Amino acid sequence: MNPSCPPHFSASPAIPELRAAALFWLCEPDPIRKAAGVTALAHAWQTGTITLDAQATLDAERVIPGQPARPELVSPLAVKRRAMHTAEGRAILIHALAHIEFNAINLALDVIWRFADMPEAFYADWLQVAAEEALHFSLLAEHLRGQGYAYGDFPAHNSLWEMAAKTAHDILARIALVPRTMEARGLDASPPVRAKLAQAGDMAAAAILDIILRDEIGHVGIGNRWYDWLCRQRDLEPVATYARLAKEYAAPVQRGPFNLEARRAAGFTEPELAALGR
Repeated sequence: MNPSCPPHFSASPAIPELRAAALFWLCEPDPIRKAAGVTALAHAWQTGTITLDAQATLDAERVIPGQPARPELVSPLAVKRRAMHTAEGRAILIHALAHIEFNAINLALDVIWRFADMPEAFYADWLQVAAEEALHFSLLAEHLRGQGYAYGDFPAHNSLWEMAAKTAHDILARIALVPRTMEARGLDASPPVRAKLAQAGDMAAAAILDIILRDEIGHVGIGNRWYDWLCRQRDLEPVATYARLAKEYAAPVQRGPFNLEARRAAGFTEPELAALGR
């Protein structure tokens, strides 16, 4: 299936099925169109104007994920350092956060279209995640414009999507290693980043970080919930299974300090927290 491009942001009339529409917006390269399209898609689902075919076999006949010509994607080591005492340094940080949220939209959309035969609640959960990530991206991109910059002005890295590509064939590995590992690191990183922005006097950016942390606790919680569900379906022990998958896929070693309060709120168990950094 190769969904055709609708002439507006409402996915419902041209693509009346949720997973096909998610694939369409995943392929969309323009960040502003993508964010608006995902927002419209979530509204279509909430109002019952789009259906779900959980059994459909879909093919990505366009490049995924859709990426704009800029930012230039480079190695994480080549990304500029962020000097918080300069306006450009703070803009580089906001840009990096916007890029994370842009990737997070793609990650949620990819889960929706790629993995068939899951319960309806699974697709609804990840659509909610996609819509909230679209909001986060839009808030950060707008704030960046207010500083005289735009998304794409600075190089960025693609580590989040690289892990998604490695786990494209196994939903258990994807859920274990993207929301519960890569994205969960944001729970730890967000408070110190917020503090730096507030100390630099950028209270508007700090307020956006408050929104993002609140929502990301829920997103990681969704990852934990479906990871536990998949482990039960496969009769697997969650902690040992996570350790095996992290080793098999060479997931980044999780290093502290950890935001244990946020991780507990996101549903990590005490045995899982005790295993962090081992």
